[in-house]
Amino acid sequence: MDSYRHKGLRNKLIEDIRSKGIKNENVLEAMGRVPRHLFMDSSFVNFSYTDKAFPISAGQTISQPYTVAFQTELLDVKSHLKVLEVGTGSGYQTAVLLELGARVYTIERQRQLFLEAQKTLAPLNYKPIYFYGDGYEGLPAYAPFDRILVTAAAPEIPQRLLDQLSVGGILVIPEGDRFGQKMIRVIRESEDDFMRSEHGHFSFVPLLRGKNS
Repeated sequence: MDSYRHKGLRNKLIEDIRSKGIKNENVLEAMGRVPRHLFMDSSFVNFSYTDKAFPISAGQTISQPYTVAFQTELLDVKSHLKVLEVGTGSGYQTAVLLELGARVYTIERQRQLFLEAQKTLAPLNYKPIYFYGDGYEGLPAYAPFDRILVTAAAPEIPQRLLDQLSVGGILVIPEGDRFGQKMIRVIRESEDDFMRSEHGHFSFVPLLRGKNS
């Protein structure tokens, strides 16, 4: 259920995120349409519209809304772009990408989250293409992608993901370990040339290899 109260709280959250420097109105409007409380564990639902991360299943987290907005703004998503999301998690970021009109391919290594995200997103009429697998490997059979978004931190950017980025495409990933992570944006300028830029410090769960049943 998405009540008037929820919508009011969501509007306040969006104003809070805007005040912190997010300027892309399409991103803010998309987040304003996604009922975050439906992606939260019931014990945290009353805090759904505070700008904080919270635990979800399988020892993972639903990202802080500001962080979702920041990554999405860096990704520069436009309607009909083909987007690979590495780390479905709760499905909240997936929903934001879909609200922006992207065609979303999302991969999750935790089987519990892979199944739970589908149960959450389907009743809301969100229809990404789901994969249960190793995010380090990406989805080479479906490449290239216009955009790649990684929602967990890697010690270095996986080469397999760079290989799956289209020329002119953008990859956004937190890079580092638990002692320090930077948000990285990579633009593929040609087959062999990549332009990298750093965009501040963040804290994410680690990007792990393999699948977890």
